Amino acid sequence: MQAIPGQLHREVAVALAVADAIDSFTLPRFDARDFKVDWKDNQTEVSEIDREAELMIIEALRARFPDDDAFGEEHGLAGNGRASRRWVIDPIDGTSGFVRGIPVWATLIGLLVDGRPVLGVVSAPALGMRWWGGLGVGAHLRTARGTERTLVVSTVADIADAQVSITHSSGWDRLGLTGALVGMQQRTHRSRNMGDFWQHMLVAEGAVDVAVDAIGVAPYDLAAIAPIVEAAGGRFTDRHGEATHKHDSAISSNGLLHDEVIAALR
Repeated sequence: MQAIPGQLHREVAVALAVADAIDSFTLPRFDARDFKVDWKDNQTEVSEIDREAELMIIEALRARFPDDDAFGEEHGLAGNGRASRRWVIDPIDGTSGFVRGIPVWATLIGLLVDGRPVLGVVSAPALGMRWWGGLGVGAHLRTARGTERTLVVSTVADIADAQVSITHSSGWDRLGLTGALVGMQQRTHRSRNMGDFWQHMLVAEGAVDVAVDAIGVAPYDLAAIAPIVEAAGGRFTDRHGEATHKHDSAISSNGLLHDEVIAALR
């Protein structure tokens, strides 16, 4: 594996190796369509692949970092809950697509130190894409063709020139902000809905200038994403502009457009 500079060298190397192993488990099952699907209390899908993959990730990480806690979407907390370092895991972000054969899903592995996201790995094997980044390690992309590059956000400074990704949801309706969201969207050059992790990774790549997520996201959806966007030079906040992964909204941008988007959605 290529050497990775920075203070999180070992953690990045381990997380990337874990992502390799999980990709080898999830992708064949996705292709074969040979799994059962249940429904959680919040009426979102969960597959046996989600549950098995999360256990595999937690076991692998805690074998290498036994003093760390881990928290996953499906199984909750592993550890005593008092460690200063916590791995936050979403085994399959985009399960609704995974179960229907849509390739836009990823394994998210994030590391918090004293509650702050400092490292993220996002691996989307059906797309052939892997992103990672964080404190002291920069932001990076590797494709299935073996191409690897450092990520830097765009320099678009006018919302009229911006390409954005907007995830509309009933949560925006409940807040009474769908009209504001549409109004902001109509002022941009082009709008798409890439959804879930992908829109934020496109911001980190500089391909998209702003990504506005659905209302109702959870910490395990965001902990791995925030440090990658920030390491690429972007901003990652909730809809109020607070830099956090703990709330139920998420907006990423190249930084230049962030305050204008936040203001438009108040």
